[in-house]
Amino acid sequence: MLKSDLINILVAKRGVTQKQAEATIETIFESMKDALCRGENIEIRGLGAFHVKNYQGYQGRNPKTGQVIPVKPKRGLLFRTGKELRDRVNRPAPQQAQSDLPSPESKSPGSTGTGL
Repeated sequence: MLKSDLINILVAKRGVTQKQAEATIETIFESMKDALCRGENIEIRGLGAFHVKNYQGYQGRNPKTGQVIPVKPKRGLLFRTGKELRDRVNRPAPQQAQSDLPSPESKSPGSTGTGL
């Protein structure tokens, strides 16, 4: 899903204009980015949580030369899904109708299945 898909859904479901939907989505994402840059965590119930993790600096090593290289401290982002989303994603998908899929019996005898 793309940002444009979210905008189109907002237009369709809420009846707002394209420009209003773009501004809304942009405001939400900018607010989230700003909060994460400040080191704040974001929790969205039913979806999950973004956590800023601080990594300390360490002495790394160039694998080619073996030279010791200092690695600066840095921050990374972690996303942990909420239980509701995790359960929904792991729910078994509904079975498609068997008539939609070609069955192996429907091939003619001697067919290689290559379509040539």
